[in-house]
Amino acid sequence: MTTHFLSLADLAADDLAALLDVTAALKAAPVPASAPLRGKTLAMIFEKPSLRTRLSFDVGMIQLGGHAAYLSPAEVGLGRRESVADVARVVSRMVDLVVLRVNAHETLEEFARHARVPVVNGLSDLSHPCQALADIFTVRERKGDLRGVSAAFVGDGNNVAHSFMLACALSGVRLRVATPAGYEPQPRYRELAAVAARASGGAVEVGNDPEAAARGADVVYTDVWTSMGQEQEYERRRRAFEGFQVNAALMRLAKPDAIVLHDLPAHRGEEITDEVMDGPASAVFDQAENRLHAQKALLVRLLGGAAG
Repeated sequence: MTTHFLSLADLAADDLAALLDVTAALKAAPVPASAPLRGKTLAMIFEKPSLRTRLSFDVGMIQLGGHAAYLSPAEVGLGRRESVADVARVVSRMVDLVVLRVNAHETLEEFARHARVPVVNGLSDLSHPCQALADIFTVRERKGDLRGVSAAFVGDGNNVAHSFMLACALSGVRLRVATPAGYEPQPRYRELAAVAARASGGAVEVGNDPEAAARGADVVYTDVWTSMGQEQEYERRRRAFEGFQVNAALMRLAKPDAIVLHDLPAHRGEEITDEVMDGPASAVFDQAENRLHAQKALLVRLLGGAAG
């Protein structure tokens, strides 16, 4: 693996497979007797609120024998109270790893350029690779061998879609993405996914028909139509995404044993119905739990510990 983890594009297919193996080992033995990260400290610097990202890294460090420190926007003010470069230089002298949750991906890249310790993308406007680790691990957990699995992503071609595309492409999954016209994933991520898919035997297709995407799928994934920071676009997006709800009718097009994923928080009644999210096909809360196990695997890999 590279020093930083800013995108799934930082990983080779073998790196991702190895991370998933470590995730499985750490899920089976959540508190390793060896305390592989004893004496290590993680800093979390967040510009956006978080439940799963903050808790998974905080609890993960404790279970691995290390410590975590959370720094709120009011305490740091990246680029406002103090320059991004200066914060990176200071924090690097005090901790062993930094998780950033930022508004702009450029902030993450600038921080990583000036940091002397590994930097992890806890979410940016372009990418959410930690979420994608949990996503693809959940698919593997439920479906076994990832090669040949058919998945659909229905909704906004956003940061979550970008990272899930790369995770699927690296793993040999055949993914169909369906978004309203004008909300497709960015061309850069489509190109990165296409290159990875050619190497793995997977495929990534992007279209505008949710029924075509869901038909025959093993996995159906959705996300909110309006993400943090897009609240002023709510009404326009709600109209644009009409017809892209993951509901019982859409799920009838998928395979009978298909699973449903959502990265949470969900806007129930918009992108997903209660019937589906709380129904037998839902793997949503397994997926949420798997953030903890996947983040622990990432920590162990980046900080050089052993999972045993």
